[in-house]
Amino acid sequence: MADNDNFRKGEYVVYPAHGVGMIEGVETAVISGMEVKLYAITFEKDRMRLKIPVKKAQTSGLRRLSSTSRIKDAIKTLKGRARIRRTMWSRRAQEYETKINSGDPIAIAEVLRDLKRSNDDSEQSYSERQIYQSALERLAREIAVVEQLTEDKAAAKVEKAMGMEKKKPANDDKQAA
Repeated sequence: MADNDNFRKGEYVVYPAHGVGMIEGVETAVISGMEVKLYAITFEKDRMRLKIPVKKAQTSGLRRLSSTSRIKDAIKTLKGRARIRRTMWSRRAQEYETKINSGDPIAIAEVLRDLKRSNDDSEQSYSERQIYQSALERLAREIAVVEQLTEDKAAAKVEKAMGMEKKKPANDDKQAA
């Protein structure tokens, strides 16, 4: 398997550091006099385009979307009991960022579960809310694509699994009309 040519144009993939993206195609570029095949991946939400050498795709962590059973395991993790450790916040924040950037939906679910608070955000620090939001968006994007939902519905599903019902905006019915 010298050429890891297993992703096709239009296929959704997960790149650990950026989340869900779509393969735009396989391009060939000349880099340092060598011809290199590259996956061109777009991350629509971040308005970003990334090119990864086909041969490095596996070592960079590029992977297919999670299976529905893996997503169910992540949802089950969300429902679990939070594990709050008494280590310094800077160390925990670093560990949470590492889990989010792993791209593993279960690890991301652990971050959400551990940072979950009541609907009152006042007890969370700014950095806690930022990490929580980052994890929520990352997991919701993958669930949205896997289960063919909107990102908002996927985020609501995640928060519902943690027992955090979102308050609907008062003008929600007007937007649908």
